[in-house]
Amino acid sequence: MNTVKVKNIAFRLLTALLTVVVLFHLCLLVKLIPYSIAWGGRLENDTQMYVFETISILINVFLIIVLFLKMKIINHRFSDKFLNNILWVFLTIFLLNTIGNLFAKTNFEKYFSILTLVFALLIWIVVKRDKRDNTNEIQ
Repeated sequence: MNTVKVKNIAFRLLTALLTVVVLFHLCLLVKLIPYSIAWGGRLENDTQMYVFETISILINVFLIIVLFLKMKIINHRFSDKFLNNILWVFLTIFLLNTIGNLFAKTNFEKYFSILTLVFALLIWIVVKRDKRDNTNEIQ
């Protein structure tokens, strides 16, 4: 399988998973799911939950937008290097979050370490360069 196809699969899987994560955080925000299972069980009140969940949703939506820009689904004037730098920051955050989730208070959140590791790997696939393929466009 060529690099462009692999990147496209990684992009699609990543955006699908991020969409599910956004929906999960929306469920926490509107209290369909108890927030005690999120954030390592460290949220102490509704105010903290609203702040953390809102920030989390915004960050995940921002990442989805960056991925759409990277894959040239949204027209833009950003350099590939700029978008790659943003994605490398997210990759680092997901790796650190993987470690943090392993030390969460709830087993539910400990399982999220698998998801954050998958996110890091998928971002790495999207951002890495291949010497034979210089295109990142979705096909």
